[in-house]
Amino acid sequence: MIKEKEIKKDSRSHSAQKVIIDIQGLYKSFGDNHVLNGFHMRLYEGENLVVMGKSGSGKSVMIKCLVGLMTPDAGSILVMGEDISTLDQESLDALRANIGFLFQGSALYDSMTVRENLEFPMRRHRRKMGKITDTTPYVLEALESVGLEHTMDLMPAELSGGMKRRVALARAIILRPKIIFYDEPTSGLDPITSKEIIELMRSIQKKYGTSSLIITHDVDCARVISERMILLVDGINYAEGSYNELTQLDDPNVQAFFKK
Repeated sequence: MIKEKEIKKDSRSHSAQKVIIDIQGLYKSFGDNHVLNGFHMRLYEGENLVVMGKSGSGKSVMIKCLVGLMTPDAGSILVMGEDISTLDQESLDALRANIGFLFQGSALYDSMTVRENLEFPMRRHRRKMGKITDTTPYVLEALESVGLEHTMDLMPAELSGGMKRRVALARAIILRPKIIFYDEPTSGLDPITSKEIIELMRSIQKKYGTSSLIITHDVDCARVISERMILLVDGINYAEGSYNELTQLDDPNVQAFFKK
């Protein structure tokens, strides 16, 4: 593990920033497979944090523990000050309403129009949205944020891969969440479309003031979008720092992430 003192201190101080997510000493095993081995992470308000790790390193398990879909063997998880382990289902659902998800592969419902896809989380979280009689302004605002307001009545099959990803991003922000989880946001996209998605992510962060946790294997995406990075190796945060700080480390486990 790279010791904190071996990495230059980030020029951006977190001392005065609000902690949005605080994970400490997270452990999770499946039989003899020890996936997480004391992982810790903090996401600060308004920050873009990238977590990189090879397949099977525990990224997906960490996310599932983070949103209460999986129970860790040990450790603590606080999301916006709430201890995940103490929440009942109703409280957990209310917390999830403040978290937007951009899934790998977009995960749109093929049998629903674009509008219906965006309305789906609004129906699931009626309590947060209140008594809304007309969803059109919310759907339009979300689609306008990704430049696709003209697609409202289209089916997913009528959209290109890049358009699907942008619609999925609109769905992620329609509840105006405080946190967005991005799972491989540029996977399967050509370089030009990938760049467009990254720019949209930055635009949305600026517009809505979201805190973003980004899981990616895309080094170019990490370089452009990240303010801080965590490299997940053997179930721990092996190294942490800015993109430039990490690329300058003379460590084979770190350099393996940045080789093309």
